[in-house]
Amino acid sequence: MKVGQAVAEIMKREGIEILCGYPVNHLLEFAAAADIRPVIVRQERIGLHMADAISRVTSGRKIGAFCMQHGPGTENAYGGIAQAYSESVPMLVIPQGYPRRIAHIDPNYNAVRDMRGISKLAEPVGLPSEVAHVMRRAFSAIRNGRSGPAIVEIPTDIWNEEVGQHFEYTPVGVHKYAPDPVDIRKAAAAILQAKRPVIYAGTGVQWAEAWAELREFAELLGAPVTTSLGGKSSFPENHPLSLGSGGNAVPKPVHHFVHNADVIIGIGCSFTETNFGIKFPKDKTFIHATLDPNHLNKDVVSSIGLVGDAKLTLAALIGELRQTIKSNRDSKPVVAEITKIREEWMEHWRPLLNSNEAPLSPYRVIWELMNTVDLKNTIITHDAGSPRDQISPFWVSTEPLSYIGWGKTTQLGMGLGLAMGAKLAKPDKLCINLWGDAAIGFTGMDFETAVRERIPILSILLNNFSMAIELKVMPISTEKYRSTDISGDYAAMARAFGGYGERVTQPGDIKAAIRRGIEQTQAGKPALLEFITAKETRVSKF
Repeated sequence: MKVGQAVAEIMKREGIEILCGYPVNHLLEFAAAADIRPVIVRQERIGLHMADAISRVTSGRKIGAFCMQHGPGTENAYGGIAQAYSESVPMLVIPQGYPRRIAHIDPNYNAVRDMRGISKLAEPVGLPSEVAHVMRRAFSAIRNGRSGPAIVEIPTDIWNEEVGQHFEYTPVGVHKYAPDPVDIRKAAAAILQAKRPVIYAGTGVQWAEAWAELREFAELLGAPVTTSLGGKSSFPENHPLSLGSGGNAVPKPVHHFVHNADVIIGIGCSFTETNFGIKFPKDKTFIHATLDPNHLNKDVVSSIGLVGDAKLTLAALIGELRQTIKSNRDSKPVVAEITKIREEWMEHWRPLLNSNEAPLSPYRVIWELMNTVDLKNTIITHDAGSPRDQISPFWVSTEPLSYIGWGKTTQLGMGLGLAMGAKLAKPDKLCINLWGDAAIGFTGMDFETAVRERIPILSILLNNFSMAIELKVMPISTEKYRSTDISGDYAAMARAFGGYGERVTQPGDIKAAIRRGIEQTQAGKPALLEFITAKETRVSKF
């Protein structure tokens, strides 16, 4: 068996069905021969984003995989790997490497050396006989503990060498751990003494599939729940105890309850300080449950640390608390407070959500979209910048993994690849990306990939012909040189690629256009709806 055949066989045994990539990487051919579908993209970053989503929407039960050419292909891939690393996304990345005799000669790019800081594991295949060992370590790193990309660099001159007569490979196991029972008792005692606890759920709840336990925990305490962008949809946002998700923009209930809390219970989160997350006051008691002990005391003082899988952690906390709390606490006062604060907030924003102005309000587009789709059968993701801040406070996620939130690093154009990867992993879902005219400038060519690879997503584009979010910080360059102006007819672009494209300018046409776009995806054709919007810079900050 040749090295390439062995790598493809191992991937197949580990359950990988799709390999995103861009040639030349000889793994694409070996994978196709093993009935692993290659999906060829127009640029490396989009392929990594697709692999990212495959892992996300399956809670890592399916592992996204990507391969690329040595040299420029690997260099171009850096951003997509960095994004996945920042959010602990399990992913197998297989760069083709330079021939072994020149792999470490300047200026040749070496993925193992230069990507070690953005990967959980980075290792080359130096000997054919070591393929199974290297791949086993990669998959074990991906599947156990806090995850991240595992990089296996395979030199271009080794693919066709024989691995030897004794090739063996058994898929790796998934092994979880729970917090120390002493820490569980400490945390439960602090929670029982809390007057105004708030639960903060992160992406770890999604990876652990701890949705039922999170809900049981919240209802037992009668405590309000907010989430990070990555944790959005881990708790149903139509639940009476939901505050909504927090990012750069936050619903008013999140701000109100976080600032008035005495104890904040973080579950499956890192509490990373970021412009795209909740700004937590420092004068709170933080109970911090995380898979990675390196997160403890990193950005907030962890009064009590609980190191372990979110599902096991919640089960242990519930078990300890039920020794004192025999039935669910009365949540009516908390629910009444949430309802009051939310209604005040919605009253302020309702004019924009229902705006009849043209150019269109992006908030009206988002509101119409949410009230048109079947939320239970939809997966949606935002993009960087204004679309993220406009949708995340108002979109009500009701099903686990129905919203792909991201943001510790924010690469423009990521949403397109995420929607495409989600559709590959969940073909029966309506998969949507919401983006702006800046983002489409980065990755818009890969709408052609959606057409060519038969990935019928719905792409919602907010086009205001401007980098509106930069208007406040670039007034002189805008006035003198129009530096924030951008342009394009993106509906026409979608049609030129063979997809469905429609431009919408009037508020009365929004809902019908969305329905037409959905119909096109149901017929197997990717659809791009381009909404001409105002240069809206207001976001929910209170």
